Amino acid sequence: MDKPNKDAGTPGARPQWAPPEVDLNRPSTARIYDFMLGGSHNTAADRQMARQLLAGDPRIGPTAHANRAFLRRAVEFLAGCGVRQFLDLGSGIPTLGNVHEVARQNAPDAKVVYVDHDPVAAAHSRAIVGDDDSVVVLQTDLLRPASIIEDPQVRDLLDFTRPVAILLVAVLHFIPDEAGPADVIATLRDAVPSGSYLVISQASWPAEEEISALARETLARYRATTTAVALRSAEQIMAFFAGFDLVEPGVVHVAAWRPDPETADDPSHMMPVYAGVGIKP
Repeated sequence: MDKPNKDAGTPGARPQWAPPEVDLNRPSTARIYDFMLGGSHNTAADRQMARQLLAGDPRIGPTAHANRAFLRRAVEFLAGCGVRQFLDLGSGIPTLGNVHEVARQNAPDAKVVYVDHDPVAAAHSRAIVGDDDSVVVLQTDLLRPASIIEDPQVRDLLDFTRPVAILLVAVLHFIPDEAGPADVIATLRDAVPSGSYLVISQASWPAEEEISALARETLARYRATTTAVALRSAEQIMAFFAGFDLVEPGVVHVAAWRPDPETADDPSHMMPVYAGVGIKP
């Protein structure tokens, strides 16, 4: 579904997928992530930044793939639990294994709302979705959760009297504490009924012995993108699940959350990223 972009290698050409208002010379977190996952919706600036990040810490690449695999496993788990409504916040640029694709493998009637503030992510999401009337794409800031919940398109698609899965996968580490991520989650929690789920993955601090000059340089490079990084401990991430009951195995490394026995990855070769799923009682 993610076809190569013919314009990508043409000097001076603007890719067809890029909205005119987007500065393609400044790296974007969403497009860097897309590149690391093998996507084609990224620019020379994104690829240069991604390669610098990978040179600074080669674990970033496998960690990105492990995070994407966690998203797939979590959606499969939720669909298996009977969830048919998904609110994917900070959804990024769709690559192979989108939420609606994964969910519909187990639940053909699944409905999905994708939310991202990045215009490229939103534009490409709309192109992928096409005329699918069971998917809505919003370009808006997830820091305005009430406006998302009350959006007419969202209200037309999702039934907030029935369980909703709130997905915050690899996005909270781009929201500083002063922006109120806990308040955002609380607003979303209060808007969904009992039986709804919260899914989180979030980057954490490296072990003390890993906080080298190289690690600090990697973080500094991220600050050159359109979004800075806010790392949190496992305990801080667990606090985001206030009002939810964690399902087994709780908050663990992203590669260790219900791994596929045949393809389980070794977390020791990855960056510290924690993940968990909670259910609203």
